[in-house]
Amino acid sequence: MALHLIKLCVGCDSVEDLAGWLEERLAANKRRGERPEHVHVTRMVPKRIAELLEGGSLYWVIKGNIQVREPIVDVQPFVDKEGVGRCRLILAPALVRTEWQPRRPFQGWRYLEPGDAPRDLKEGRRGDDIPPALLAELAGLGLR
Repeated sequence: MALHLIKLCVGCDSVEDLAGWLEERLAANKRRGERPEHVHVTRMVPKRIAELLEGGSLYWVIKGNIQVREPIVDVQPFVDKEGVGRCRLILAPALVRTEWQPRRPFQGWRYLEPGDAPRDLKEGRRGDDIPPALLAELAGLGLR
């Protein structure tokens, strides 16, 4: 069964912000002649890589709620120029909206067991038909 990661999406106020940032990064990669892939570098290397590669995703916490995920394509440990071990998370450039699930702030990433992951929103449903403040309140009550 696939294992997931969860991480705060610092600097993004919405899924649209994340989508815009991702689009810009992919376009910049293409202009430089690089592969158009979304790479997120982390300081800590997951120990359970095989489980992550069995269909895992990186779930993004935006404004205190999990709202979206990106499928994990590969996990590549490496050592940077200063000799520090790091990790590249190669993500499919496809944002999959999820039901909102409240999360408190934390540093770095955490494992997210499949049973604890929020469900994907149904096809065609964006989740923004309800004002964000109300969505946050509903998620905080466990009703969304």
